[in-house]
Amino acid sequence: MALRRKKHNSRTRFKRVVEHNGFYPYFSRYLSVCESQGVSKDTIKRRDSALRRFIEWCDDQGLDDPKSITKPMLERYQRYLYHYRKDNGEPLSMGSQHVMLTPVKSFFKWLTQENYLLYNPASELVLPKKPKGLPRNILTVEEVIKILNQPDTTTLEGVRDRAILEVFYATGIRRSELIHLKIYEVDHHRQTVFVKEGKYNKDRYLPLGERALQWIQKYQWEVRDHLLTDHQEPHLFLTDYGEPFNGSYIGHHVKKYIEQAGIKVPGSCHLFRHAMATHMLENGADIRFIQAMLGHADLSTTEIYTRVSIEKLCEIYNATHPAKLEQDSLG
Repeated sequence: MALRRKKHNSRTRFKRVVEHNGFYPYFSRYLSVCESQGVSKDTIKRRDSALRRFIEWCDDQGLDDPKSITKPMLERYQRYLYHYRKDNGEPLSMGSQHVMLTPVKSFFKWLTQENYLLYNPASELVLPKKPKGLPRNILTVEEVIKILNQPDTTTLEGVRDRAILEVFYATGIRRSELIHLKIYEVDHHRQTVFVKEGKYNKDRYLPLGERALQWIQKYQWEVRDHLLTDHQEPHLFLTDYGEPFNGSYIGHHVKKYIEQAGIKVPGSCHLFRHAMATHMLENGADIRFIQAMLGHADLSTTEIYTRVSIEKLCEIYNATHPAKLEQDSLG
């Protein structure tokens, strides 16, 4: 197996320039406090992005001091997000609006607690409800197997990619959690993987299936050393250029195999998370075990998979139950 080492085109995330605005010193201090309190890097990135967007809007309105912000102004920003249209003409989803407004609300709460403000103008701001809809696309077991078989495992890259896909499906791990996995967090003897500081900064152990473990071992024994450029590098999965993956790159990478399998559904890495939870539930797993696997803080978040399984049950019922198949002669 030969390695075709190439630098991937990782896209630099666009950052709005707000350093000139009077909000910036407060914004910078707020993020530093979040970091000192142990807030995860991914959460800080989301807060950074959301607050830069808000400060840019304030700049356009001629606002450069947190003391000048009132509740009506924040409501005007909320309406701006509601009416905003992306490059493709689509509006921001309610979930996206919620994600953009939550850091703004937290920021003003912090400003008030630190006595930069006499009162909190965001305290009564009503955020859009976060949707709790069903996953739109659940891969079948057959579709998952078809995707897993797509990488060319006669190549170094193919072995690595097969191992990545296997870990996604075996554990239901989040994309950000997988790219941060370290080599020492896989326990080959206990057949587990340790997720350190996942979402909500919570640690958890996840069981690894025999097949996923075998592919990880094959990757570690036959491939990883060929990818290394720094022998001190602790991350388990490395790009062709010997770097840890970033979120967007691994997302595009996984999407490539989904499309290669002829499966046309939106999404990439998260599809395996949905599939794992749904397939386990349909095979009799207790929902609390699935909650622990997925790292959900609230059981109600996991219960969407119960609803998915009920829909599947209704589908099977309608296709097979004699009472449903026979035409009702009444009336």
